[in-house]
Amino acid sequence: MNLIRYFATDRYAVYVWGSYGVTFVLLAGEVFMLWKRKRKIAGRDNPGLDSRESQFETSLQESQ
Repeated sequence: MNLIRYFATDRYAVYVWGSYGVTFVLLAGEVFMLWKRKRKIAGRDNPGLDSRESQFETSLQESQ
């Protein structure tokens, strides 16, 4: 099988390889965003509590 013929998909090459490119970019962006979120959570003092949860617990405790 000729490698050039494999990659040349007639007039649909733009759509086929463009869709592969968009998919790769989106997957790489997802991995990057997850990596940033993991670093942000690891940098907190108490990563188990979200800021909204801690505010809710504080306001709940004050009302009692």
